[in-house]
Amino acid sequence: MTAMRWALEYPERLRHCVVIASAADLTAQNIAFNELARRAIRSDSDFHDGDYLQHDTIPRSGLALARMIGHVTYLSDALMEERFGRELRSGTFQQGLDAPIEFQVESYLRHQGDRFATDFDANTYLLMTKILDYFDLAREYGGDPVKAFSNALCKFLVVSFSSDWRFAPARSREVVKSLIAANKDVAYAEIESDMGHDAFLLPNDRYEGVFRAYMTRIAKEIGAINTEEEAS
Repeated sequence: MTAMRWALEYPERLRHCVVIASAADLTAQNIAFNELARRAIRSDSDFHDGDYLQHDTIPRSGLALARMIGHVTYLSDALMEERFGRELRSGTFQQGLDAPIEFQVESYLRHQGDRFATDFDANTYLLMTKILDYFDLAREYGGDPVKAFSNALCKFLVVSFSSDWRFAPARSREVVKSLIAANKDVAYAEIESDMGHDAFLLPNDRYEGVFRAYMTRIAKEIGAINTEEEAS
């Protein structure tokens, strides 16, 4: 998202823009998940209206819950089913409903939340999610992304992942459609993956192949430009 913004704000400084698992703005569902995460943090008694450091405390429980909510949106249903299913980490159903039973997925989410709560600042989390919510590439252009992209001078590579429901392929195709309408040079690849939004962080042969090919193209262009400059 930031890369697309740079392409509009500093067109003369960008020759290429790579947009991966992104969109021109957030959907209502995305905003809703961010608000749930923020509410989790603000509801922590240790938050103190954002002045927690002055009270020598950290809203760890709220941060952990916010991360748990967010983390679910980064994974696909297929991946969660494959990785966890209904596997138990502790307890058995034979012990009765009053016995403590913990699913593997519950343990995993708690681990992710607790780890995040020790490394991330609560107010920073609130600010970053609000910035994401407010981001709208076309707002200053009458809501028209084609007009927005008309300012860009660079070439684009747009990549999406089939199982990403946080930033679905349809949102990337919207970006590509707008770029084409604005007569921009754009390449698009939708990568087959069951890893959800996190797929952009994980190994994938086709993803790596697409990215490597585009970087090779850039390297050749830079080499040609340098050769021309040296010749002149």
